Amino acid sequence: MTFEVSYMKEARDFIRSLPEKDQDKVLYNIDMVKAGNRDARLFKKLTENIWEFRTDYNGNAYRLLSFWDTKKKSMVIATHGFSKKTQKTPPKEIAKAEKIRIEYINSK
Repeated sequence: MTFEVSYMKEARDFIRSLPEKDQDKVLYNIDMVKAGNRDARLFKKLTENIWEFRTDYNGNAYRLLSFWDTKKKSMVIATHGFSKKTQKTPPKEIAKAEKIRIEYINSK
Protein backbone atom coordinates (compact mmCIF):
# COMPACT_ATOMS: atom_id res chain seq x y z
CA MET A 1 0.00 0.00 0.00
CA THR A 2 1.33 3.42 -0.91
CA PHE A 3 0.33 6.67 0.72
CA GLU A 4 0.99 10.39 0.72
CA VAL A 5 2.71 12.37 3.45
CA SER A 6 1.64 15.85 4.44
CA TYR A 7 4.11 17.84 6.52
CA MET A 8 2.93 20.24 9.17
CA LYS A 9 4.98 23.44 9.48
CA GLU A 10 7.04 22.18 12.41
CA ALA A 11 7.97 19.00 10.52
CA ARG A 12 9.01 21.01 7.44
CA ASP A 13 11.02 23.41 9.60
CA PHE A 14 12.79 20.51 11.31
CA ILE A 15 13.79 18.93 8.01
CA ARG A 16 14.99 22.29 6.64
CA SER A 17 17.13 22.79 9.77
CA LEU A 18 19.20 19.68 8.98
CA PRO A 19 22.38 19.65 6.89
CA GLU A 20 21.54 19.15 3.21
CA LYS A 21 22.75 15.53 2.99
CA ASP A 22 20.83 14.66 6.16
CA GLN A 23 17.68 16.26 4.68
CA ASP A 24 18.14 14.16 1.55
CA LYS A 25 18.48 10.96 3.61
CA VAL A 26 15.38 11.73 5.72
CA LEU A 27 13.30 12.42 2.60
CA TYR A 28 14.74 9.37 0.81
CA ASN A 29 13.72 7.12 3.73
CA ILE A 30 10.22 8.62 3.76
CA ASP A 31 9.95 8.00 0.01
CA MET A 32 10.97 4.37 0.58
CA VAL A 33 8.16 3.94 3.11
CA LYS A 34 5.65 5.73 0.87
CA ALA A 35 6.54 3.32 -1.93
CA GLY A 36 5.70 0.31 0.21
CA ASN A 37 8.80 -0.52 2.26
CA ARG A 38 7.36 -1.36 5.69
CA ASP A 39 10.71 -1.99 7.39
CA ALA A 40 10.34 -1.06 11.09
CA ARG A 41 13.78 0.52 10.89
CA LEU A 42 12.16 3.21 8.69
CA PHE A 43 8.54 3.46 9.88
CA LYS A 44 7.42 2.16 13.25
CA LYS A 45 4.18 2.25 15.22
CA LEU A 46 4.78 3.78 18.67
CA THR A 47 1.26 3.90 20.11
CA GLU A 48 -2.22 3.14 18.86
CA ASN A 49 -2.24 6.39 16.87
CA ILE A 50 1.33 7.66 16.58
CA TRP A 51 3.93 6.43 14.10
CA GLU A 52 7.56 7.38 13.65
CA PHE A 53 9.57 7.89 10.47
CA ARG A 54 13.09 6.86 11.41
CA THR A 55 16.40 7.89 9.89
CA ASP A 56 19.78 6.94 11.30
CA TYR A 57 22.44 8.71 9.29
CA ASN A 58 26.00 9.81 9.85
CA GLY A 59 25.81 9.10 13.59
CA ASN A 60 22.50 10.98 14.03
CA ALA A 61 19.08 9.57 14.82
CA TYR A 62 16.31 11.69 13.31
CA ARG A 63 12.65 11.07 14.02
CA LEU A 64 9.47 12.53 12.51
CA LEU A 65 6.33 11.66 14.42
CA SER A 66 3.12 11.22 12.47
CA PHE A 67 -0.40 9.84 12.38
CA TRP A 68 -2.84 8.55 9.79
CA ASP A 69 -5.53 10.97 8.63
CA THR A 70 -8.88 9.48 9.67
CA LYS A 71 -10.69 10.80 6.58
CA LYS A 72 -8.06 9.99 3.95
CA LYS A 73 -6.78 6.53 4.77
CA SER A 74 -3.88 6.94 2.36
CA MET A 75 -2.56 10.12 4.03
CA VAL A 76 -0.01 10.35 6.83
CA ILE A 77 0.45 13.66 8.63
CA ALA A 78 3.99 14.34 9.89
CA THR A 79 3.66 16.52 12.99
CA HIS A 80 7.19 17.40 14.04
CA GLY A 81 10.72 16.09 14.19
CA PHE A 82 13.60 15.84 16.59
CA SER A 83 17.06 14.41 16.97
CA LYS A 84 16.93 11.38 19.18
CA LYS A 85 19.53 11.24 21.95
CA THR A 86 18.47 8.12 23.83
CA GLN A 87 17.35 4.59 22.99
CA LYS A 88 13.70 5.31 23.77
CA THR A 89 11.48 7.92 22.11
CA PRO A 90 10.82 10.64 24.72
CA PRO A 91 7.25 10.42 26.07
CA LYS A 92 6.89 14.22 25.79
CA GLU A 93 7.44 13.96 22.01
CA ILE A 94 4.76 11.28 21.71
CA ALA A 95 2.38 13.38 23.85
CA LYS A 96 3.05 16.40 21.62
CA ALA A 97 2.24 14.39 18.48
CA GLU A 98 -0.95 13.06 20.09
CA LYS A 99 -2.04 16.59 21.04
CA ILE A 100 -1.43 17.79 17.47
CA ARG A 101 -3.38 14.78 16.14
CA ILE A 102 -6.39 15.58 18.33
CA GLU A 103 -6.31 19.25 17.29
CA TYR A 104 -6.08 18.20 13.63
CA ILE A 105 -9.04 15.82 13.89
CA ASN A 106 -11.15 18.38 15.79
CA SER A 107 -10.44 21.03 13.15
CA LYS A 108 -11.93 18.88 10.36
